Amino acid sequence: MRHLGTLLLGIWLVLYGLQGLLGLRFQYDHLVLSALALVAGVLLILRR
Repeated sequence: MRHLGTLLLGIWLVLYGLQGLLGLRFQYDHLVLSALALVAGVLLILRR
């Protein structure tokens, strides 16, 4: 649970990279990636 922000950031980076490289698209992808980035950012800030 300590590294949840880092894990979410890693997932976001992988999905964002796949979108750019492979053209991976799914319904509401922009909403999911935005929410994932927001949660990861908040968790990383709160951990400090």
